[in-house]
Amino acid sequence: MCAVSAQDLAGALPDVATLRRRCRALAMLDAILSPDETVRYYGFNTSWGPGAEIAEMNNGSGDEYHIVFTPAGVFVRGYDHDSAMSPAAHDEELWPGLVDTVPAAFRSQLDEPAFGWGAQFYATVCVWRETGDDRWHTGEIAYPPGDDPDGAGHLFAVLLDETPASYRSFAENYYELPVDPDVVNSVFAMTPLTDDLVQRLNPARTVEKLTADIEAIGYPA
Repeated sequence: MCAVSAQDLAGALPDVATLRRRCRALAMLDAILSPDETVRYYGFNTSWGPGAEIAEMNNGSGDEYHIVFTPAGVFVRGYDHDSAMSPAAHDEELWPGLVDTVPAAFRSQLDEPAFGWGAQFYATVCVWRETGDDRWHTGEIAYPPGDDPDGAGHLFAVLLDETPASYRSFAENYYELPVDPDVVNSVFAMTPLTDDLVQRLNPARTVEKLTADIEAIGYPA
């Protein structure tokens, strides 16, 4: 499913455990395909802060998302630099309604330096789910015209696909390499890595070379 706004994203995101597993799979696949962290799209850090983990996507062209997992719940922030909702298009002001109803448990994320420029929080998408809640939430927003007004559609398309197909298509296009679907399936299933599995994606990589990434991502050993 491809979201077309944060409201659609809130209805399409899976439960927290599934989301976390999927984020880790994307990060592990990118780590196998690219030894160079600076060109990876997807990342995951289990030690981002005290009790906090973070998943991220960065396309290197100004579009990104961050998903923060904390004991209080999960906060999702996305930024599409071309969106009409970007603060850059509105004198550094956030789009009305975007963060007005963010719960107190996540208000500190709005001050996180990694999520903005200078002292300004930058986002076009905000979604959250507190621990114990049964669904995802977003603000009451009047969206500008367009099929993907806040960028949620293209930012989260790969993440929202419960099958590995979207990641495989993305990776073959981005890394310009053939991607073995069976390996992608295995990583999505959190199968412990072996050299054979890894080298079917990237012959230059081994489990030993991936030790730091495996630890950071929290991928099963």
